[in-house]
Amino acid sequence: MKTIITGAASGIGAETALKFARAQHAELVLTDRAPEKLARVADEARELGARVETVVADIGDVDAATTIVHTAERAFGGLDVLVSNAGALFGAPLLDLEVDQFDLMFKINTRPTWLLAKAAHPMLSRSFGAIIATGSISGVCATPPLGSYSASKAALIMLVEQMALEWGKDGIRANCVSPGSTLTPLTAEGYADPARKAQREAGIPLGRLGRPEDVAEAIFFLASPAARQITGVNLLVDGGMSKALMPATGAGTGQSQNG
Repeated sequence: MKTIITGAASGIGAETALKFARAQHAELVLTDRAPEKLARVADEARELGARVETVVADIGDVDAATTIVHTAERAFGGLDVLVSNAGALFGAPLLDLEVDQFDLMFKINTRPTWLLAKAAHPMLSRSFGAIIATGSISGVCATPPLGSYSASKAALIMLVEQMALEWGKDGIRANCVSPGSTLTPLTAEGYADPARKAQREAGIPLGRLGRPEDVAEAIFFLASPAARQITGVNLLVDGGMSKALMPATGAGTGQSQNG
C-alpha cells in the first residue's frame, strides 16, 4: 500500500509505520518534526522491506500538507492510505486558557487532517483509498482539564464523519481511531508514578493501559480491504474505558424521586 503516516517518529505513528512496513509492497511517506527519530523509524521500516520517503515538517504549517502529499505522488505515483496521526496534548481548564493555547490544539489536532485529505483527494479517489485519523477518547467524553484538547478531538471526529459523507461517492472511506489511556512518549511522564498508573488501569475494564501497537493494529485494519464497507466510524481502542465512565460516577445507584 502507498501510505502517508504523520507523527511517525514515535509512539502510535512509529508502530503504525512498522505495521504497514511488514505488509508486502509497502511504500511509505513518513513525516514528523523530529528528524533523528524519524530517520531511525524509516531505517527500521526499510529493513522490513518497505520503500520509504521521509518529510521533516511541522504539521501545523499550512504548507506542510501539500509538501507531504506531493512527495507521495512524486515518489510512488499515487496514494492508497492517509494516516493523519500527528497531534499535540495540552491540558488546562477552559477558564485558564489563553487564545493562542486554545487555537494551538485545533491547529495541530484538527486542521491538518482536512488539509492533508483535501490535497490527497485526487489520488485517493483514483485508488478508492482510505483516510484514518487518530482521535481520542477525550473527543467522546469531556475530560477535565483538557478543555481545548477534548474540543479539538471532538471536532476531528466530526470532520472525519463529514469526509465520509461527502467523499463516499468518490470511493473514499474515512474513519477515526480513538485511543483511550495509552502508554506513549506523549503520556509516559503522567504514568511514571506506579500508583497513578495502577489507579488508571483499575478504571479500564480490560485492566491495562493501551499500547501503541494496539492502535496500529486498528489503523491497519481500517486501511485494509477487510474494512472496505466501513466508513464514517470512530473506533474506540480504549479497553472498554468509555463504557466504564458512567458507572464510575455512581449513576444508576440509589433511588430516584421521579421513579
